[in-house]
Amino acid sequence: MASGIFAILDDIATLMDDVAAMSKIAAKKTAGILGDDLAVNAEKASGFASSREIPVLWAITKGSLLNKIIILPIAFLLSAFLPWAITLILILGGLYLAFEGAEKIYHYFVPHHNSKAEELKVVQTKEEILAVEKERIKAAIITDFILSVEIVIIALGTVVGEPILEQILVVSAIALLATVGVYGIVALIVRMDEAGYKLIDKSKSKNSILHKIGELLVSALPKVIKALSIIGTLALLLVSGGIFNHNIDFFHHLFPWMPTMLKEFLLGLIIGFIVLFVFQIFSKLFKKAKH
Repeated sequence: MASGIFAILDDIATLMDDVAAMSKIAAKKTAGILGDDLAVNAEKASGFASSREIPVLWAITKGSLLNKIIILPIAFLLSAFLPWAITLILILGGLYLAFEGAEKIYHYFVPHHNSKAEELKVVQTKEEILAVEKERIKAAIITDFILSVEIVIIALGTVVGEPILEQILVVSAIALLATVGVYGIVALIVRMDEAGYKLIDKSKSKNSILHKIGELLVSALPKVIKALSIIGTLALLLVSGGIFNHNIDFFHHLFPWMPTMLKEFLLGLIIGFIVLFVFQIFSKLFKKAKH
């Protein structure tokens, strides 16, 4: 009886070692997309009133966890029975990410009254602010869903051929890391100014180290947010371009002399503006038909 228990414990230990080793490999392969996920979500979680940052971020985090709960079982089933559907889902997600990246660039050069960057400045009442927050949370969760699909598929690709239990444990671990790790870092970023003000309050003089660090954190936050906004937009285009490059043979073999990162950025940018152009045409036609 005792020997049987020890044998089971030994099998569990071996399984955990294998899972840890494969998770390390999967984490390395998904590091790029996790960095993009961080940049995109940090940009989307910023711009709110200080008292609303954590509630908004928590709402997005819960949505992200729900995304993973939905994606994981579907990914395992599709990988086993309909592998071509995963590619189709990735490409559709890539079109959305490219569209969102192109839309951000378009709105930067052609500002309009519905620009998301101005939404929170225009609204006045509490109800209007909550409505804007709800829309931005929804948009952030949709973007997270697409990025999560990419993360799960990349992680799943590193354990193809392994026993199903190991696949589930490794991919689930990466999915959990993608939520807890990314949104934990985002929370630290958006609360930089609050930490800075607390350090300033605790400092005994303006020349103290605490005061200087506090001032640095407060002054750095707007610059960090602006940088993340730019990086997040670039990340959307790079991720989408990477999806097209790795899953469509025509694009994969196009311009083999071009650096991969530049090629993926241009693919995301060009396809994004094509989708944006088509979307605007259909949007105008819909408005005309509605009136």
